Amino acid sequence: MANEVILLDFWPSMFGMRTRIALREKGVEFEYREEDLRNKSPLLLQTNPIHKKIPVLIHNGKPVCESSIQVQYIDEVWSHKNPILPSDPYQRAQARFWSDFIDKKVYEASRKTWTTKGEELEAAKKEFIEILKTLETELGDKTYFGGDGFGFVDIAMIGFYTWFPAFEKFGNLSIEEECPKLMVWVKKCLERETVAKSLPDPHKVTEFVAEVRKRFGLE
Repeated sequence: MANEVILLDFWPSMFGMRTRIALREKGVEFEYREEDLRNKSPLLLQTNPIHKKIPVLIHNGKPVCESSIQVQYIDEVWSHKNPILPSDPYQRAQARFWSDFIDKKVYEASRKTWTTKGEELEAAKKEFIEILKTLETELGDKTYFGGDGFGFVDIAMIGFYTWFPAFEKFGNLSIEEECPKLMVWVKKCLERETVAKSLPDPHKVTEFVAEVRKRFGLE
């Protein structure tokens, strides 16, 4: 049976971007299906009945949910090309740790930079920058989080870059001033065709965030 790969996704999702990058890193052809999250498709509800969220990776009719699990699945299924996770068990565990840190810390803190106001926003900004500085310390002088090769932690984090201008605009902060090394890493990642092809225009993301803010009465 030929490999049939479908990705149910939503264009500004930093989580969906991970799966897009991983598939392209492996040279896997896939059908991209854009979801309307306010009117979810029957296929999305059927393939992810627990969380009812994107992205959903459907491989030969079988769904795989949660972006970090999808990236690991892609790495295992198409193991012959461009390894994403390190082969060493300890390094693999470390990569999973930092990916988990990004999932648990970066998303919530970054979201508060455009959904809160006043004292809550000031606290959120401080927390967000501290989290980014922690990642910057882990990156150190390495080209990528895993060393010389682009890998799992890079894929976990790079999608957030497309939201940086929105975080800066609505949170009134400068990521480049606070975390210059992280921005050097971003530019290195963007040189990869797999990344550049998978990430939307950050200005479009900022416009999208502005629309969401209006809808929630935050403007």
